Amino acid sequence: MPESNIFVETYLREIGVQTPVSLLSLAQETQPPVAPAAQPSPVESEPAAALESQVSTPAPAADTVVFKSLDELSATASTCRLCSLADTRTQVVFGVGNPQADLVFIGEAPGRDEDLQGEPFVGRAGQLLDRMMAAIGLDRDAVYIMNTIKCRPPNNRDPRADEVKACNLWFEQQLDALQPKMICLLGRVAAQTVLGTDATLGALRGAWHEYHGIPVWVTYHPAYLLRSPQQKQKGWQDLCLLADRYRDLTQS
Repeated sequence: MPESNIFVETYLREIGVQTPVSLLSLAQETQPPVAPAAQPSPVESEPAAALESQVSTPAPAADTVVFKSLDELSATASTCRLCSLADTRTQVVFGVGNPQADLVFIGEAPGRDEDLQGEPFVGRAGQLLDRMMAAIGLDRDAVYIMNTIKCRPPNNRDPRADEVKACNLWFEQQLDALQPKMICLLGRVAAQTVLGTDATLGALRGAWHEYHGIPVWVTYHPAYLLRSPQQKQKGWQDLCLLADRYRDLTQS
């Protein structure tokens, strides 16, 4: 049996679905409601004086430094020292996958395994993400995977506002270079950071949002599903709706 089919069946068994479901059979009778466009991130709207007090070394505005390619951006980001995470990281974890991908998955920050290997989502949560993608006919070669910030916060704590602000230089230009057709945000922290909201994950799931005109879907972080396997069925429902929109966008 091909490895991709094994991934699909393994994930579907995990969530209690016994019969593999074709990507083309995932259409729903109704589409989820489209949420109003998200307001600019609170981090971006903070007074300049407050931001200067938060960031150890003020980050240049994202529109003052323009990089010609994703590789150039990655190379420059690898030496970043715009916040205190530079003192505790092993290495910068920029992103991985297809630079021409239509779909980008975004988590909150690297963990221990990612910090050591320099690639996002390579630990247990990353292995589950691989199975989740395989269940809807995707793999790492078809998508791009990144985080809202590029360095691991100590003890995997949530990123602070000053760290998000400093890393925004890389985050915005990374997405601008990728030009995806859609984004999937993994977990509460990534969703609140990118959409600029304090709404709960439950409130953000099940509706389409926007980031700079790009459709955005919100679902659980794989690490949360590992801790709360009873939520995997809801995660599967999210994946089915994501697959529907992905198919519509890429086949139109």
